[in-house]
Amino acid sequence: MRGRKTAAHFRWNWFLPVSTYLLFEIAVITLCLAGGGVLKGATGAGAPVLAVPALAAFFDVRFAVIIMLAPNLLTNAVQAWRFREHRPPASFMIPLLIGGVIGIIVGTLALKSFGTRELSLLVAFAVFGYVALRLARPHWSLPMAAGRLLALPVGALAGLLQGAAGLSAPASITFMNALQLGRDGFIAAISTFFAVFTSAQVIAVAYSGLMQPGEVWLSLLALLPVTLAMPLGSWIGRRVNPQTLDRLILGLLLVIAVKLVWDALSV
Repeated sequence: MRGRKTAAHFRWNWFLPVSTYLLFEIAVITLCLAGGGVLKGATGAGAPVLAVPALAAFFDVRFAVIIMLAPNLLTNAVQAWRFREHRPPASFMIPLLIGGVIGIIVGTLALKSFGTRELSLLVAFAVFGYVALRLARPHWSLPMAAGRLLALPVGALAGLLQGAAGLSAPASITFMNALQLGRDGFIAAISTFFAVFTSAQVIAVAYSGLMQPGEVWLSLLALLPVTLAMPLGSWIGRRVNPQTLDRLILGLLLVIAVKLVWDALSV
């Protein structure tokens, strides 16, 4: 597994035998992915919100982005199909998707060009931005007429963040929530968006040479913890107060973001 060579990485590698260290890495990856699956099961969206920063905190941003490709693509494709009847109008979706694809291409170029420190800081500040927006404007609303006008630029921003950092939530999920589409409409819109621009991301990543051959299989294996954890998330979502769950997730994200900044500045 390709990991970021931080002080923590060397510390773990120094004290653990090679076989134990490999098992430790596998356990960390599995827990990060399962956490993303729980979040997606509980809320209908957002597996990368938890999984990408967590993976980036222990490994690197490129690895986190690659690992999440198959889970993002396939889980969202299934949801997009299941909720297709609730999809918002084409006058909103088409500009959003076009902007997302454009942003993905530019973001993938950034992923290839930027260093580990810059990418880690980008993910961290994307998380800080997401948490700040959720806390400052939890009930922010936006009419669909304004949503149509903003669909292209917001799609491009979300694609840029997804391509470069694997985390579009500060733009995509915040924007979709503000439109107040209802649960089914939200899932239909966000899943279609993620499925389409993750397809574009797969092509862009493969063409740019960022994906190693063996990582294709790792990404496919990542489907297991994500999908197996989704029913648990659904169970939690039905029983835990949504506000309490939201606060717990935001608190965890803040801890992860602080770790990303600390590791990036200590390299």
